[in-house]
Amino acid sequence: MDILFTKKLDDKEVSKILGTEFSTHFLEVIKINLKTVAPFPLERKSLIFTSVNGVESFFKNGFKANENFAEKNYSKIYCVGKKTKLHLRKYGFGVFKTKKNAKELSEFIIENCAKESFVHFCGNLAMDILQKKLPLQNIGYRKVVVYDTELIYPKLETKHDAIAFFSPSGVRSFVQNNPLDFKYIFSIGETTSLEISKHTSQKIFTGKDNDLNALLLLVKQEEKKD
Repeated sequence: MDILFTKKLDDKEVSKILGTEFSTHFLEVIKINLKTVAPFPLERKSLIFTSVNGVESFFKNGFKANENFAEKNYSKIYCVGKKTKLHLRKYGFGVFKTKKNAKELSEFIIENCAKESFVHFCGNLAMDILQKKLPLQNIGYRKVVVYDTELIYPKLETKHDAIAFFSPSGVRSFVQNNPLDFKYIFSIGETTSLEISKHTSQKIFTGKDNDLNALLLLVKQEEKKD
């Protein structure tokens, strides 16, 4: 199978699962620009991160969080996705709860954490699920945009059997100048699949866990069926 990934990935990480049976190609469809944001106090606030880029910009801007549960002004950290969780660990921070998408995280917060007040560090194109659902339940919520996602609308010059998408914004960028005429269309998760479905009636193969490993395993599984 000849497959196009709509972001640059680590070749070793990809080949570890796909092996040598696949011809892999990479195309950047979005550009991430970290913003300069003046840090502000986070005492007694719970923090939400829904992407690796949000974590990266948080620390580059000099925000500080207190994870010492023995103190009254500590911050609990919530995140979406295993990659986001791992990136927080790189900076020495643990995560109280990780969910695979914003919908599941909002449901968990509403059911279990309604008395907390949240600050969400995210991008300009972040889904507004948390922003809509939490205030409706009288849960304190503040959205802080710490990076911008720029759609770069590339034009594909080569043919491929399959394509893999990683975000709704990546889908919108790609379809601006390219048709979705692939034998296989893969998606990292449900929200990305929903965006793909707006542009094609083809079957979409969706990863279960919203992470790269699950997506690669799905690609390998479908290729074996062919």
